[in-house]
Amino acid sequence: MSVKPPSSDLQLSGASVSTTGRTARHVIHVISKDPLALVSSIFIITLVFMAIFALQIAPYPEQGLGKTNVAETMQPPSWAHPFGTDRLGRDVLSRVIVGSRPALIVPFGVVTLAVIIGATLGAIAGFKGGWIDESIMRITDLFLAFPSLLLAMAITAALGRGLENAAIALVISWWPWYTRLVRGVTISLRNSYFVEAAHAIGVRDTVIIRRHILPNTVSPIMVQATIDLGTVILAMAGLAFIGLGTQPPAPDWGLMVSQGRSYILNQWWLVTFPGLAIFVVVLAFNLVGDTLRDIFDPRQHK
Repeated sequence: MSVKPPSSDLQLSGASVSTTGRTARHVIHVISKDPLALVSSIFIITLVFMAIFALQIAPYPEQGLGKTNVAETMQPPSWAHPFGTDRLGRDVLSRVIVGSRPALIVPFGVVTLAVIIGATLGAIAGFKGGWIDESIMRITDLFLAFPSLLLAMAITAALGRGLENAAIALVISWWPWYTRLVRGVTISLRNSYFVEAAHAIGVRDTVIIRRHILPNTVSPIMVQATIDLGTVILAMAGLAFIGLGTQPPAPDWGLMVSQGRSYILNQWWLVTFPGLAIFVVVLAFNLVGDTLRDIFDPRQHK
């Protein structure tokens, strides 16, 4: 009677879970030892909760959503309005808090879709090679030939102004970066022993890509996505600033800066507080991304 050897898939799955657990603990340990990364992580977590419960946290939620209050226009910062009021009497603090929703939710969605599209195409191109690789990468190069923000502006202008169209435009302009990233990792892995062993026992290409290639691209994707979140937040604010993104009266940090720039000399708070929100959030994501890069790529250590 022969004894059936343990399933290699089960062994690999167990090893993967164990490795993932160790990596997560290592990431938490390194971030806890880095003051800037720790403060940035706490700030990002706090901002996420603020975005989720924005209407409960904002002192004037109706004004945060756009309701006017002409009796208190252009009021400077005070106890009643810590960030002052705008030209329509709306509380700037409430607008900043409620504006954190599109500032976070939309970039998370944009980056997630860009990762899904780009990683899938990159893994297929790198694993298959040949004409499939050439076709995917020539299309990718076509998109990469244009600056991402400029391409997003052109697509949004073609689709029409609005938050949804701006998000679609950013997804279209962002996925090629992940295609190139994942393709490079896949090419380095496709001749590995575990891939050849999977081929030898008859595992299908789609299964190899899904279970053995893509899991090994998580680390570089995580680093790039964390940094890209800050960049996409800045791009969304830029599109709103020039009138292609969020439209009034919806709250948006970039739109608030655009509407307040004419009053910057006398009513400085209209631009300062939403602009500071953009600056701090983008900085926080970049600091966390740099820390993750140091963790997953030791060659980047200073």
